[in-house]
Amino acid sequence: MTSTLIRNAFVVNEGTTEIKDVLIENGIISQIGESIAGENHTVIDGTGKYLIPGLIDDQVHFREPGLTHKADIESESRAAVAGGITSFMEMPNTNPQSLTQELLEKKFARAAQVSAANYSFFMGASNDNLEEVLKTDPKTVAAVKIFMGSSTGNMLVDNREVLEQIFSTSKMLIAVHCEDEETILENTENFKALYGEDVPIQMHPLIRSDEACYKSSSMAIELAKKHGTRLHVFHLSTEMEMDLFDNTIPLKDKMITAEACVHHLWFDDRDYAEKGTFIKWNPAVKTKEDKEAVLQAVLDDRIDVIATDHAPHTLLEKQNTYFNAPSGGPLVQHALVALLELHHQGKISLQKIVEKTSHAPAICFQVEKRGFIREGYWADLVLVDIQDPWSVDKSNILYKCGWSPFEGQEFQSKVSRTWVNGNLVYDQGKLNNDIKGSRLLFNR
Repeated sequence: MTSTLIRNAFVVNEGTTEIKDVLIENGIISQIGESIAGENHTVIDGTGKYLIPGLIDDQVHFREPGLTHKADIESESRAAVAGGITSFMEMPNTNPQSLTQELLEKKFARAAQVSAANYSFFMGASNDNLEEVLKTDPKTVAAVKIFMGSSTGNMLVDNREVLEQIFSTSKMLIAVHCEDEETILENTENFKALYGEDVPIQMHPLIRSDEACYKSSSMAIELAKKHGTRLHVFHLSTEMEMDLFDNTIPLKDKMITAEACVHHLWFDDRDYAEKGTFIKWNPAVKTKEDKEAVLQAVLDDRIDVIATDHAPHTLLEKQNTYFNAPSGGPLVQHALVALLELHHQGKISLQKIVEKTSHAPAICFQVEKRGFIREGYWADLVLVDIQDPWSVDKSNILYKCGWSPFEGQEFQSKVSRTWVNGNLVYDQGKLNNDIKGSRLLFNR
């Protein structure tokens, strides 16, 4: 492996932005300084550009195995590194679902063969696999995932006794999707009584309502507090839920942490008129007030992490009626540039973006030697030009599904280069398909 010297970039890291040189040797950041000697190194001129730690996306659905007509680990990891995401943690609701240690390890083995980014996978919990859940190795697996709301097959955990058992016995971090199924079903029947099967997409945030979110997330927090469980709550979407979370405790000491997703910071219910089912997510995109409240909670540290919940479906699947169009959309390629657009709008600082997308996931999940630009850490790095406008269209979309909810959007910023473990995997629009990421390890 050759050494690489990135010169004269604005290094955004741990709350500061300073012009620095960064030397990469054998996959590791070996030196950070103001003027590092350049002999025998591949030199990259970072003048005028911003060097940030690679994003760690703690929630993606790459659809492999079993749903690879929508996406797969190879295609979506390439889109991720093109978007500045160097590590991902993938969800268990594939086909088959990751409900046994054997099935979980098959996903790790597949990622080792094809993933352009570093990777980990969640162990799935169901109403009847507690024994398998308890076998999960906290040093080599991201977390246990519980769907306390709608999911597929056997992955909706709606048995209070089972939840008590998982929360009281698991030594793993437990990550949860929180929407109350009973509330959603009742709302669905009420809207079907009004509209029949032709419910407008605008009703989605009223069916998957604030109350459904709050009822479930508050129960998860109650269980975590009762049993002293390490809990991480995914994709919060409502103003109502923000008061459930604390910003008075240092992140490293928090037992209960929270995540927001890019789409809940960007879209609101006014966008359904134009975007329709292309912005149908669970939890739903809600009101402008909810969007602003979630962003404020990100800024004041009640919410700790920003992720994508990247969940692609085919164009044909999404171009359907409300009940028949699946929820979810592709985001990994455009998450960072969307956040940088919010920075251009004066809504969030570069330092806060880096904190929430790189530092905080590394701290929350105790990821080993990633998430920061530090000597001795793996060289997962992204060089960004924040003044290089471009527009999203089908010709530059890398997702296997071939579409994006951001189509037609002009972004002011562009990812220039991405390094994974010191390897230049994405270089000014070109992917090096020979480079593979590594399995994430955790300091637990």
